[in-house]
Amino acid sequence: MAKVAIKSENITPYGGIFHVMDTFSKLGLGKLIESTLGQRGNTGKAFQYSDILSSVFYSYLCGADCLEDINTLAPQFSMAPCTVHPSSDTVGRGLKELRTDNEIYTSEISGKEYKFNTSEKLNQLLLRMINHLGLIKEGSAVDLDFDHQFIPAHKYDAKYSYKGDYGYFPGWATVGGVFVGGENRDGNTNVKFHQADTLDRIMTRLKDTLKVTINRFRADCGSFSKEIIQTVEKHCDLFYIRANNCADRYEEFHHHTDWNSVEIGYEKCDLASFDFKDFIEGKTYRLVAQRTPKRDSDGKIEKDMFGIVYVYRCIITNDWKSSEKAIVIFYNKRGESEKNFDVQNNDFGWAHLPFSFLEENTVFMLVTAMLKNFYLYLIGTLADKIKALNKASRRKNFLLHFICVPAKWIKTGRSHVLNLYTTKDYYSDIFRE
Repeated sequence: MAKVAIKSENITPYGGIFHVMDTFSKLGLGKLIESTLGQRGNTGKAFQYSDILSSVFYSYLCGADCLEDINTLAPQFSMAPCTVHPSSDTVGRGLKELRTDNEIYTSEISGKEYKFNTSEKLNQLLLRMINHLGLIKEGSAVDLDFDHQFIPAHKYDAKYSYKGDYGYFPGWATVGGVFVGGENRDGNTNVKFHQADTLDRIMTRLKDTLKVTINRFRADCGSFSKEIIQTVEKHCDLFYIRANNCADRYEEFHHHTDWNSVEIGYEKCDLASFDFKDFIEGKTYRLVAQRTPKRDSDGKIEKDMFGIVYVYRCIITNDWKSSEKAIVIFYNKRGESEKNFDVQNNDFGWAHLPFSFLEENTVFMLVTAMLKNFYLYLIGTLADKIKALNKASRRKNFLLHFICVPAKWIKTGRSHVLNLYTTKDYYSDIFRE
């Protein structure tokens, strides 16, 4: 075996993080955080909320999986001149301080109580940061997606869900890959329960803070109810919601003859439109039905005494102008927004919630939603300079091709210099900006 020499020099393997820290500072995100959340501590000597949030940002961008990893990574960040970073205990205390009281809703049917946490101030900071980073242009028209994501978590107040585990069931709104609002709820809460209130708060806040108009809204069958559709229609121009409980219409579908045969995603299906008048008296919506032949385990089309057996899927909308195919294709793009949750679970800590209570974990999820948006800004600025990255790159690629570069701070004369040990030319262009 070759000889090994151990050197005790202050070299970090995470040299790329210093560009991230510089970007955070130049953008003025620290001042934005402090102006929104206020001063932490009475003397001004305590770590401020900008220090707390930035430590979370830097740690997860360096590959952290849980909050405790900050203790390992903070000394690496503190190699930068004149910087000190808090420990994971301090970060945890700071995040807990941002919690807000839960709202309790009581079911009129069962009498059971369910906790909701709206965290108004952090939702405002989320939107202000989006505006500051230019991720959504003020005055633009946006397409809004909404979905609930069950987060398994064996915490003190976690409730057992129909998903088969203990956890929380937050609802999140996104525009593309950008998180624009979220509220946390007990894990045993029905997705439709007071969802109209959640959507009203999120959509009102979005329009008031970013001065945008909501052009189109998409959601799955968890939003298929009269109250939710009325709320959504109040805030947006067009909506597209997966309709369920349409079994009573199967006979109508079966006798309908005017089906249009199309191909969507390499799959042939038939489409047709029907009037939907079940929710509001005197109000007619459009029900776009899609039928696809049902196949057995061998891939053969199933038939019964009446002919081919079909699987039906429906979308309720107030869009009377678009073709049925265009509506189905647009709705199917919801799958792209659902990838946001995979990113949060696997890249930004949602799989390892740090706290014991719903209101505290709401803070963590909103802060890491801000981190995801900040990451989108970073990757957008780097994708044109680094061939191995693109705007859809996950954290692993970001780590391998940018963050992980050996670096050492040295002082020459009266100035500090960052030495990067690499043969990759793009670092010089990025760090000179």
